[in-house]
Amino acid sequence: MLKPEDFLQQGDGLLVVDVQVDFCPGGALPIPDGDKVVPVVNAWIEAALNKNLPIYYSLDWHPEGHPSFKSNGGDWPDHCVQNTPGAALHADLRIVPQSVVITKGVRFDQDQLSVFHETGFAEKLRQDGVKRLLVAGLALDVCVLATVLDGVKSGFEVWVLADGCRPVTEEGGKKALDAMRQAGVHIVED
Repeated sequence: MLKPEDFLQQGDGLLVVDVQVDFCPGGALPIPDGDKVVPVVNAWIEAALNKNLPIYYSLDWHPEGHPSFKSNGGDWPDHCVQNTPGAALHADLRIVPQSVVITKGVRFDQDQLSVFHETGFAEKLRQDGVKRLLVAGLALDVCVLATVLDGVKSGFEVWVLADGCRPVTEEGGKKALDAMRQAGVHIVED
């Protein structure tokens, strides 16, 4: 079994994508077993802290009436509405105070699935000296997929921590992993 502390090295950064209440069981848009990523992600966070590596969290942070909402003609139920309990990070997820939080999905004219989409995140990673980005979170076949593909396009070596992700659907997860591999993303599977 791969130990995070043996894998991580200088120049790495850890990105935790959208491990929010609404994407876990009982939430507005629950990903099957979404909460099961938390202990896996926490182990990587602990290892990154021990190696003094940067940790980033992303949040779906939608305003009321967001274009992605079914109530506004979009594809998804209303979810992760700004300043609501559903938009909060999962209660058991380790939150590192000195980490950076990137909000996305804040626009009124379009959705932002990728953490890189008009957030300046690539520039922040460069400022922090990150060369290799490790990604975990929700959902594998939506926001994680869009993020890692944009990460590769932005020039980073991207690794997906598969055990720390869950897809909306099993089929979507398989397709996402195939698309990632084709794009040059590395998949860490235990």
